[in-house]
Amino acid sequence: MQEAHQFGTPKLKKDLEPEQLLRVIFEYAAKIANERRLDHLIMLMADMGREMIVSDRCTVWLLDKQRNELYSTVAHGVPPLRLPSDAGLVGYSITNGIPIFIDDAYENIELKDVLESGAIAMDLKTGYRTKALMVIPFRNNEGEIMGAYQAVNKLTEQEQFSQKDLEHLTLAASYAGKSLESALLSNEIEETQKEIIFTMGEIGESRSKETGNHVKRVAEYSYLIAIGLGMEQEEADLLKIASPMHDIGKVAIPDSVLKKPGKLTDEEFDIMKSHTDIGYGLLKNSTRRILKTAAIVAHQHHEKWNGHGYPQKLKGDDIHIYGRITAIADVFDALGSERVYKQAWELDRILNLFKEERGEHFDPQVVDAFMKQLPTILKIREQYSDVALAEKDKGGTA
Repeated sequence: MQEAHQFGTPKLKKDLEPEQLLRVIFEYAAKIANERRLDHLIMLMADMGREMIVSDRCTVWLLDKQRNELYSTVAHGVPPLRLPSDAGLVGYSITNGIPIFIDDAYENIELKDVLESGAIAMDLKTGYRTKALMVIPFRNNEGEIMGAYQAVNKLTEQEQFSQKDLEHLTLAASYAGKSLESALLSNEIEETQKEIIFTMGEIGESRSKETGNHVKRVAEYSYLIAIGLGMEQEEADLLKIASPMHDIGKVAIPDSVLKKPGKLTDEEFDIMKSHTDIGYGLLKNSTRRILKTAAIVAHQHHEKWNGHGYPQKLKGDDIHIYGRITAIADVFDALGSERVYKQAWELDRILNLFKEERGEHFDPQVVDAFMKQLPTILKIREQYSDVALAEKDKGGTA
């Protein structure tokens, strides 16, 4: 066992009584029903299986049919893994569609080759001692195998999995299959939304001769500032996904205004400012959380803390926090980037401007969060610089 061979013998446990088992199932069922993030859901599944059968480790493996691989984003005691779909005991179980349980991996003759290439080989790398093993495939609503539960090392005095354990893990596997199928579908939809939003953001910027890296940088800066402000992880992620759409309204601005190299006239500037209303108009009717966030960002990223911004002349906290964050992220990137109509500003000049505009253009707390995150922001700027993009493209086409 993990602790038995590395850090002393672990405290032995007892199998759960029926009442305890039901409590575990109900507790995890409630958590699983409310979890949207795939990696968190997989970890909840692994935790549930481990508690139900009193094992040391439990891993939920998923089958990637396109790449013909097994993968686990999270697992007890091991990093995320990808393996050929027929590799090891899990691959054997999935390929043959059968549950397996083994009392001692080092003494099993029937599956010696499979174990030596899988669990035992992993033990040699990690110093872990695998003894009892159990693998249960799980299926989707169409009856197709989509992954497997793997349990390692029983923590009771017997140190072996029983028929009851097989039944309990089979129950967990059945629940896992149906829950994960739904989560995978939601995850695919969300990833597709992200890709569409980012691509639309790039289209908006490309018309004004901005690079695709501009929207990447603004997204990353916005995320870091949000985290610096103490925003919850999920909400910071949401802003990161939505912020590339801040200038989507530029798709409707005439080239004569959008690409003019010199100073805009007052009339031309009014036309340019309309991109905030246009972007909002494109997105405001969506019921999707990501696009609703993008609508706010598109509409308010040019508002100013002192009320002198546009298009609504909102002031202070009347400006949504998403707009206040994206405003400073966008200005930082715009000033620090070279364009056909201007030279890039030096960092010190930008930072001095932010200090002057703290409480004027920008929310003071957002400026403070930006300054706090500045070292990481500068790393992101270098990583996603236009030069880095050009070098990458050059290398890719060579």
